[in-house]
Amino acid sequence: MAEDEHSGRQPEKLIFELSSPGRRGTRLPEIDVPSRPLDELLPQESRRSEPPPLPQVSEADTVRHFTRLSTLNHHVDSGFYPLGSCTMKYNPKFHESLARLPGLCGLHPFQPAETVQGTLCLMYRLGRWLCEISGLDEITLQPAAGAHGELTGLLMIRALLTDRGDPRSKVIIPDSAHGTNPASARIAGYGVVQVRSNEKGQVDVEALKRVLDDQVAALMLTVPNTLGLFESQIVQIAEMVHRAGGMMYMDGANLNALLGLVRPGDMGFDVVHFNLHKTFSSPHGGGGPGSGPLGVKKELAPYLPVPVIVKREEGNFVLDADRPRSIGRVQAFYGNFAVMLRAYAYLRSLGPEGLRRVSENAIINANYLMRRLQPVFDLPYQQHCQHEFVLSGKKFRAQGVRTLDIAKRLLDFGVHAPTIYFPQIVSEALMIEPTETESRQSLDAFVEAMVSIAGEAESDPQLLKTAPHSTPLARLDEVKAAQDLKLRWQPEG
Repeated sequence: MAEDEHSGRQPEKLIFELSSPGRRGTRLPEIDVPSRPLDELLPQESRRSEPPPLPQVSEADTVRHFTRLSTLNHHVDSGFYPLGSCTMKYNPKFHESLARLPGLCGLHPFQPAETVQGTLCLMYRLGRWLCEISGLDEITLQPAAGAHGELTGLLMIRALLTDRGDPRSKVIIPDSAHGTNPASARIAGYGVVQVRSNEKGQVDVEALKRVLDDQVAALMLTVPNTLGLFESQIVQIAEMVHRAGGMMYMDGANLNALLGLVRPGDMGFDVVHFNLHKTFSSPHGGGGPGSGPLGVKKELAPYLPVPVIVKREEGNFVLDADRPRSIGRVQAFYGNFAVMLRAYAYLRSLGPEGLRRVSENAIINANYLMRRLQPVFDLPYQQHCQHEFVLSGKKFRAQGVRTLDIAKRLLDFGVHAPTIYFPQIVSEALMIEPTETESRQSLDAFVEAMVSIAGEAESDPQLLKTAPHSTPLARLDEVKAAQDLKLRWQPEG
């Protein structure tokens, strides 16, 4: 294979290029029981005339190939992962082992409720704890991710307002919101009205007043917001929305900053989704697994997806599907149970005081990093942050260096890049979330890397523009990668 033109590195060989004729990983024994003729099982027109051109590799080739690929992927077990708004924190391996216990991971979703009482008890307790943490009344564990929870919550709001004879037509969303917020609102059938942020990076209350009317179904907020700032006027905002007949929805993506410190329900929120795969000890990234339980106030409880886990007076648990006003199922079964199990173990391990320390340490780490990097990068919002903060790399534009170049260069230091170009209200944004699980040594190493890169941007900008230099593959042509997708292997010719 040709050398990589940027770095002289050899690209990784694909498994198809390891193929050797006649090599096999395993051989199945001949069928020794009566079977139906092939003609009856598969019509002739559906059969291949020749075998498919699949790679011919041994079991060792296959295992080594995928193991090698796994070591090329950056993950939180191999290095610092300060991905803003995604809470990529280290998760205890003990919780992973619990999720693999045969009596839990071997269950079948069609088992009768009386045979899985322990599992239902665990899910019920987890739900009650999440309600206590959030200050809400009832919960569903069904949604499979945060965005799924958003959609579920908005469908419940629509159902409640429709029952009141006033379904309304729009949802208000700040200009700093996660992209899933307006997408969920549109899928739920609402129009989206954007409200701008003020000079402090918070919701502009005067701008909010101008768009609040009798057609607003809900205001969707992330608290702390995507700048890592707490909405200091949140109680006033909630009162305004409720007076207008709307409901308050909180995107729980940044809940890692609130645990044990403040409860969304006490601030006036009616609906909150939780990202168990971010805040409560579950693997995160790569498309899953996820879990986005949704907590609600009492007035929304009749609309929860079915079935709902109910504890009877005699102490046993049942799956209650007899709820006439429910929005129906939002998941084939009851949610991603293994993720719930890890979250349950996390909560049991830490307890109330431990959860509070999680948020306190996350806030301390974020402010430590922010103040150390403030002299080197632009800091658009000067006030203390919560669990994350946003820098700007716009000062390096004069050297032709973009935030993307800074992010690529960080890979050479063994650090995953922060979230970049988000939120869009900050030019050349770098959104950094250190989480509570990183030591001061890790944070100091990150600061040293960022300071070094800032110096390189001034003295040798080309070094950043061609980064990364030490990863298995050099910088990709991202435009070509987006326009010329290769989503599956195709044989040559």
